[in-house]
Amino acid sequence: MTAVSSLPVYNETRIRPVRIWLYVLAAMVLLMVLVGGATRLTESGLSITSWKPVSGILPPLSDADWQAEFEAYQQIPQYQQEFSGWMGVNEFKLIFWWEWIHRLLGRLLGFAFAIPFAIFLIQKRIPKSLTWPLAGLFVLGGFQGFLGWWMVTSGLSDLAYVSQYRLAVHLAAACVLWVALLWVARSLHEPIKGGQPSSGWVLALWGLLALVFVQIVAGAFVAGLFAGAAYNTWPLMDGRLIPTGLYGIVPFWVNLFEDVLTVQFNHRLIAYGLTLYVLAMWWVGRKSPGFAGVHGWLPRIALITVLQVVLGVATLLTVVSIPIALGHQALAFMLIGMVTAYLADIKRLY
Repeated sequence: MTAVSSLPVYNETRIRPVRIWLYVLAAMVLLMVLVGGATRLTESGLSITSWKPVSGILPPLSDADWQAEFEAYQQIPQYQQEFSGWMGVNEFKLIFWWEWIHRLLGRLLGFAFAIPFAIFLIQKRIPKSLTWPLAGLFVLGGFQGFLGWWMVTSGLSDLAYVSQYRLAVHLAAACVLWVALLWVARSLHEPIKGGQPSSGWVLALWGLLALVFVQIVAGAFVAGLFAGAAYNTWPLMDGRLIPTGLYGIVPFWVNLFEDVLTVQFNHRLIAYGLTLYVLAMWWVGRKSPGFAGVHGWLPRIALITVLQVVLGVATLLTVVSIPIALGHQALAFMLIGMVTAYLADIKRLY
């Protein structure tokens, strides 16, 4: 059992604003992920064809400005191949606003991080041990902006949509930022009483965290290839439990990222494995370590996992209904957030 003295103890009055700030930042990251998902589902992500970190904070303010933005959009493959037959300026505005809001949230997140961070440093509220890690998170948040533009550029010249590889990297980085913010925020709570679980149990939880992360990245490839709009039956896929034609591309690894059939099948397969993993942990954990104290996270994780499967199936059967698909994405981040909180709380046990 870990001794109390081995855990950091913070002045609650001074550290509480920092903790709340980190939770607010995490909530903003989640909101950005959901707006990014809506941007993807409404095919709005390529509507702004330039990156203006400062001046881009203002939307078009006149008819001439709107026309200039629309003319720039008309030059890229997505408009020419998908929307040239029916889209005018008014229709363009609908997709423009999604992308503009997504970028605005990114800018606001930067301010929401930098300004309180500077104030808390001046007030000496942030423990020295967290100064550089938090600075690293700020850099990661800024890097997200670069990754977002890097993703957009993949659809401005040759492709009608952004590269699924770059989309997956962008979403994975957002997930890492979300997890890191929650971890640091949880670490700023007071140490709590409770028996330490076995090292095997903690290792199983880290395995669960990794598996959920892999599933989120796999979901990014499903979204990037619009694979959710194909094979919209369940539990059968193309009339079979194991469809024919899997891994038909040479070399083998390409199927994991570029074949619609294989990408969707793998996403389903990981979901089944993840669900069994969580339910097995719940079954074993109900007796040891039980659901008392920090282990109360376990039944919540099991519930969210089951709900996530239900929403995943509903997303398929509705051919990617936007509200259902966004709920599916939100639950994925909530799930990995709960596992993160569980692990972080175990670190505070004494």
